[in-house]
Amino acid sequence: MPATKNAMTRYTLIDRMLANRTRPYSIQDITNTLNEKLPEFGQKPVSKRCVEKDLNYLEYDSPFDVEIEEYWIDASDKNDRPYRKRCIRYADPTFSIFKPKLTDDEKTVLSTALDALGSFEGLDNFEWLNDLTVRLNLEQQDPIISLSKNMLTNSTLIARLFTVIRLKQVINLQYHTFQNNEPRSVCIYPYLLKEYNNRWYLIASASDTRRILTFPLDRIDDFSINLNVSYLSAPENLDERYEEIIGITYNEDRPLQKIIFWVSENSKDYVITKPIHGSQKIIRGEMDSQLRRDYPKLNNGKFFQIECRENYELIRELISFGQNLLVLYPNSISKVVINQVTELYNAYKEIL
Repeated sequence: MPATKNAMTRYTLIDRMLANRTRPYSIQDITNTLNEKLPEFGQKPVSKRCVEKDLNYLEYDSPFDVEIEEYWIDASDKNDRPYRKRCIRYADPTFSIFKPKLTDDEKTVLSTALDALGSFEGLDNFEWLNDLTVRLNLEQQDPIISLSKNMLTNSTLIARLFTVIRLKQVINLQYHTFQNNEPRSVCIYPYLLKEYNNRWYLIASASDTRRILTFPLDRIDDFSINLNVSYLSAPENLDERYEEIIGITYNEDRPLQKIIFWVSENSKDYVITKPIHGSQKIIRGEMDSQLRRDYPKLNNGKFFQIECRENYELIRELISFGQNLLVLYPNSISKVVINQVTELYNAYKEIL
């Protein structure tokens, strides 16, 4: 096949798709994308047969030393019936016909990064990671970083969710709640996998309301890809959202507020080295002096301040220090702590 101007334009576009490891392409997908892009270059749409001939030329007759592999992904048709979709890509994840192969230095950097990722126990279901490791001829290493086994109990589900988030795919999620084992279904845009306190959660938004939802992975039964709904990005900055809280629970009706607490001499160093919240500060200077005048019995230890929203995880964290941590402000938070401690005391009184 002669390398005409039209053909070279198609090869360039096909090369980008075959080199793309973040989105799967079937031959039909490649054909559809070409027919969207070619008019921008003053060219007419092409048939699927033309694309097949281009791929055959690139792999067997061109001077580019192309190796194309096929792989399969889960998909669903217009009637939401699941099927296995055949996709293609370059066998070498670093290959492109329009760029040189990786230098030794680049391979060393990439190998080091993959080696670090591969040392996380429980991520062995990330087939793309294993594939890259083999292709770059990385030696097997003893784990350097080990995650809690409980954190990765359902690592296959984590790997599958990781993939749909990376590929920006809409999914139909089947799950059940803690209160009810009846299966439920919801169409969602998945955004983030988040770990807290040795449990994993999927952060997503509902396709109808766009409301941010949180699903514990141990409540998820299964999911399927929904190709009939276009993916939409998160309606807000999720990093900023979770900077405002401890843990996972985000109460829209609770304001961001400053919380002042005292920590005993015995526990202050622990709180300093392991902050309760990212906004934590040690109170110093005149404010520290004023607090010691207001609370003369707290003549040792340190005063701290954090700024976050009230939620279940915050209260649990504050209570976990017992008498070594006292919430001074605001009254709304200290009252919640006092009520929970009182309920705990009364529960013990009834049984002991």
